[in-house]
Amino acid sequence: MNEFAVDIFMDRRVRRSSIILAVLLMIIGMVGILLPQLLTFVLSVFIGLLLLLAGILAGYLTWLSYSRSGLAWLKPFFLVVLGLLLIFRPIAGAATLGLLLIVYFLLDGFFSVSFSLALRPIRGWGWTMFNGILSLLLAAIFLVGWPFTAAWLVGLLVGISLIMDGVALLMLALSADVP
Repeated sequence: MNEFAVDIFMDRRVRRSSIILAVLLMIIGMVGILLPQLLTFVLSVFIGLLLLLAGILAGYLTWLSYSRSGLAWLKPFFLVVLGLLLIFRPIAGAATLGLLLIVYFLLDGFFSVSFSLALRPIRGWGWTMFNGILSLLLAAIFLVGWPFTAAWLVGLLVGISLIMDGVALLMLALSADVP
């Protein structure tokens, strides 16, 4: 695993792409910190659009295959309804997004800590460990204030997490010795 990780960042294209992605993540993260309600709104609408699209596609598949079964139409119906609710009432959906983000930050923290331990011989592995610990801390902070602070905390915490993801990726890419 460690040799594989070292080889990945030795490739100039991967290193350059990692640096570009890291900068983009940090820029989006700064937007989330400076305008947390905006990022919360954008996330709610985006997830609503994804649910709506999934509902339409599931409805099409149901129409093609199970159109006579009333139960088969429940999933597309609920996906479309949830998608429309998030699109037209994004702030009301922020509390639900907050709960999902708690789970996301817990998983992100766990996987980042695990990944950093696998990267440990590589210079810059500590940034990935720090990112994982920060994600676990963000999950705890979010859990304490949920659901009352969801409207602004979703954007703020996602912004912080994106900045740290960008910093960790940038440090890994910059610390690779490229011949």
